[in-house]
This record gives sequence, structure tokens and C-alpha cells, in this order.
Amino acid sequence: MYKNNCLNLVIVDDHPMILEGLKSLLQQAGKYQLFSFTKGLAALDFIQENTAHIILLDIVLNDGSGLDFCKAIKQKSPKTIVIGISNQAERSIIFRFLENGGNGYILKNADAHEIIQCIDNAINGGVALSKEVQEIMLSASSNNFELPRLTKREQQVLESIAKGNTSAEIAEKLFISVITVETHRRNLLQKFNAKNMIELVKVATENKLI
Repeated sequence: MYKNNCLNLVIVDDHPMILEGLKSLLQQAGKYQLFSFTKGLAALDFIQENTAHIILLDIVLNDGSGLDFCKAIKQKSPKTIVIGISNQAERSIIFRFLENGGNGYILKNADAHEIIQCIDNAINGGVALSKEVQEIMLSASSNNFELPRLTKREQQVLESIAKGNTSAEIAEKLFISVITVETHRRNLLQKFNAKNMIELVKVATENKLI
């Protein structure tokens, strides 16, 4: 699909340690011109003026959903390879990312060799799926709705939402920032494939998660 000599590779992740780790790993590969952003909108601005051959895109960003950014990137630059790189391991999120034009999906617990191999697969025209993602996609869902795995913090935020607490109230209660609460809200909507908070609470209640 692309020749391997000095491709422009963009990393979009709002966690500095992840960004630095990926940059360090990919610099060693020696065939990428690296650019990094902590916001999806900054990456969109970049591809307006520059060629991005490959984008490694986090799914949960402070300024929006990687699912939406993937779709927007593909609309602006159809030839750009967009690979999701995330901790989100739900089949529904992986499928939605691929449906939105994504060329692959890597879980952040993948090792260095696997990440490089996935990127190479995508460059060569394949779909870049880390081993665990392949297993998740192949596993049959026992029913139409697969219960998402929640972190302890997500469970706390979900329970507070169900009680009708505002983001400011939740932030104060859990000693976190309002921005972090909003990020958890978006994350929960994605995990439950819910359109709004009412639907989120309804689905979570029906499945006895709160």
C-alpha cells in the first residue's frame, strides 16, 4: 500500500507516558517521520495541511471519541491508515471503529513486536489486529448485548450518574476533575453503545450493573 521509506506516522493519545513510549518504540524502527498530538482535533488540523500515511489513534480522548475522529479522518483523507490503539476491549467498540473506516485495532497491552507487526500488516494492505483483539472478535457473544468490563472508577461514576449527580458533584465526591468525569461519561456511553445518559442507566439497570 505504501513504501516503507520514511512514512509520516501520527500518534494521537492524551496520556504522555503512552505517547513517549510509542514514539520511542517507533523511532527505533527507523522508517517513520513521527508527529504526536494529545487531541483529535489537532490531528485533524494536521492532515488538512500535511500528508499522514498512518495514524495511531486512541479511542478515548479529552476532546472527543476516537470512533468519531476515525470517521472524520477517513472522510478528509481516505488513503490514511488509521489504527485504533486503546485499552477498550469491547467487541462493540472494536467493530464500530472498523465500521468507521479503521484499518486495525491494537490493545495497549500488546508487546513492541506485535505493535510493529500490526503496523506493517496495515502498510501492506492488511487489517492490523493484535492477537487479543482477534480473539475478542472471534469469540461468540452469548446474547445480543455483551456486558462491558468496567474499571472500579467507571463503576463509581456510573452509580453516581444513576443517582442523578452532576459532573461537578461526581468530581467533588471522587476527588477527580470535571474533565475526567466527562471522559468517563463518554467512555461509558461507548462501552454500553448508549445514545444518552438515560439509555445508559436503563441498560446498566436491566443488566444489574447498578
